[in-house]
Amino acid sequence: MSDHDRALPPAAALALAAKLLQAHGFIIVARNERGDSLYLALQGQDATLRLSSHARRPRQRRTHPEVVTSLVVATPKRGRQLSAMIAAAQRDYAARTTKGPVQEERPFAE
Repeated sequence: MSDHDRALPPAAALALAAKLLQAHGFIIVARNERGDSLYLALQGQDATLRLSSHARRPRQRRTHPEVVTSLVVATPKRGRQLSAMIAAAQRDYAARTTKGPVQEERPFAE
């Protein structure tokens, strides 16, 4: 079984997703106190992409409108699944910001 076919536990998948997003130009702008959520943005953008192991609660949505999209990894993910989730989050982010499309890469061949 190759690396991209093996399911990664959520913590490892989140770490990999953060690295891949950073490779696409996102920078980490904040972390929550527990360390289970990262907030990333493209240079010059106030809008953030939330990378976490759990969904936001309604109160969090109201008090943090700068979060324009979330990528939630709560269960083990294979590399291809993670790549698809990252691509979707990048499209959502680009659609909700004025920065335009984010360059997409396929880190895992199909």
